[in-house]
Amino acid sequence: MTGAFRLDGQVAVVTGALGRLGGVWSRALLDAGARVAALDRPGPEPDAAFAGLMRERELRLYRADVRERGALLAARDAIRAELGVPAILVNNAGIDQPPSAGAGSWPLPEVPWEASRELLEVNALGAFQVAQVFGAEMLREKTGSIINVGSLYASVSPDARFYDHLAADPPFLKPPFYGASKAALVNLTRYLATHWGPSGVRVNALSPGGVLGGQDAEFQRKFCARVPLGRMAEEQDLVGPLLFLASAASRYVTGIELRVDGGYTAW
Repeated sequence: MTGAFRLDGQVAVVTGALGRLGGVWSRALLDAGARVAALDRPGPEPDAAFAGLMRERELRLYRADVRERGALLAARDAIRAELGVPAILVNNAGIDQPPSAGAGSWPLPEVPWEASRELLEVNALGAFQVAQVFGAEMLREKTGSIINVGSLYASVSPDARFYDHLAADPPFLKPPFYGASKAALVNLTRYLATHWGPSGVRVNALSPGGVLGGQDAEFQRKFCARVPLGRMAEEQDLVGPLLFLASAASRYVTGIELRVDGGYTAW
């Protein structure tokens, strides 16, 4: 990789680094030359692939819950001391509920308040707090790129018919506040972009569509029939868009939502 997409020597922070897409973002940034600070809450352990990256590459793991400001500040200070001042933030930490017959669900009028509140606390409020903590460093340096990881469901409602083949009673529902929290994050992206642009800090959202990852065959059939490109996203499809937003290749781009959804939201 050459030119404007390179990130040589830059420090990047990835939240929710041990989650579904955390390894994708971390590896992409490493391959572009960045030093990566992987941030995740206490508890989850790296899988074999992520642990291998930690042994072989300039990737370090720090523990902090995005809802706990004190932990975030401690992680920020450790990252600054050990790797340097972050120039890139991938705001990836989030809660979702994958479709499966055993996932648990409720009739829509009975969706628990606590479940909805947790989604908003992590996916929207937590992302804002992370942006505050690491964005303050970027504002002092007068440069930086923040990438908020959204979702196609920030723009459209999940289609419940994708799940009606699952033997769940009551029928499986995508959590109502998953999409609502991601829509809030996309709007927050615009808000921060307008306030921080004059200081040289760019803020954009990257919203993936459905990413292939062990979904049952019937779900895949239904979903892919709805996508103009006729397939689900593969992990490699997300790498170029991430590096575009993280790097100087997008130096005049801020406040946008880049949808990587195979055209799903085009109709």
